[in-house]
Amino acid sequence: MRHRLPLPELMLFAVALVWGCSYGVAKVAINFYPVLGFLALRFGLTFALLLPSLRDFRNTEVANALRIGLPLGAILLAIFLCETYGIAQTSAANAAFLISLCIVLTPLVEWLRLKQRPDSFTLGAALVAMLGAALLSGNLSAAFNVGDGLILAAAVLRAVMMVETKRRCAGQQLSTLALTAVQAGVLLLGCLLLALLTPSGLPALPTSPMFWAATLFLVLFCTLFAFFAQNYAIRRSTPSRVALLLGTEPVFGALFAALILGEALSANVILGGALIVLASLAASLQVAGSPRESIREAV
Repeated sequence: MRHRLPLPELMLFAVALVWGCSYGVAKVAINFYPVLGFLALRFGLTFALLLPSLRDFRNTEVANALRIGLPLGAILLAIFLCETYGIAQTSAANAAFLISLCIVLTPLVEWLRLKQRPDSFTLGAALVAMLGAALLSGNLSAAFNVGDGLILAAAVLRAVMMVETKRRCAGQQLSTLALTAVQAGVLLLGCLLLALLTPSGLPALPTSPMFWAATLFLVLFCTLFAFFAQNYAIRRSTPSRVALLLGTEPVFGALFAALILGEALSANVILGGALIVLASLAASLQVAGSPRESIREAV
């Protein structure tokens, strides 16, 4: 029987693609503006675009989005603070590899938090993907600095985020758009509050077209689309498989470096990328070939 990749899996591959490109783009943006101000702007624009989804607070789906989205937004705030400050202090290549460690961390968190042991196939695919990530990162700096530590912390928090999203959203009538809006709103308020507590405050917004092009790319693709797709997919799959599919992120990061930045791809990079993609496709096709629970959920 011929299987096609289900929509959630296709959406996650698209998320991995844009997130793989996001590290280099984010480094461009924070060269023009402080991290907290940049994050507040990024999520403020996202929240403004999604605000109509919160217009009916009496609706059960919106009320559940508020109740669930506030704690999940707090976890996301910690993730993005670690990621963005980490990116400022390490290379984009290091960041892309270290964040992919959530591939193997997510099954462990899922096991501990949900008491669900991931199947052997998923664990095996995760190990193959990590081998690919190690090969992909053969040219990374051996020196582990503060930035690398922050990215590693973000990888742990990503694993927690996926499992908590699955745990809190299971069986709930919930609007995915409203959930994404609430998360963006928490990030906006958190970053603004932290920025106001800093002695220097925030400078005027940059006028550079490069800054605004980078910001709009991150808002539309890496935040608005990616948050929605991740929330949508986690509710229809397992956290471990979501992490495995998002683990293709460094592959797309390497392709971005080669095609856009003109960097050469070594044999290790090509082999590592192939292993990650094959492991992710195998997990996706296993999902496509297995009976899927029919869930009626609001978009």
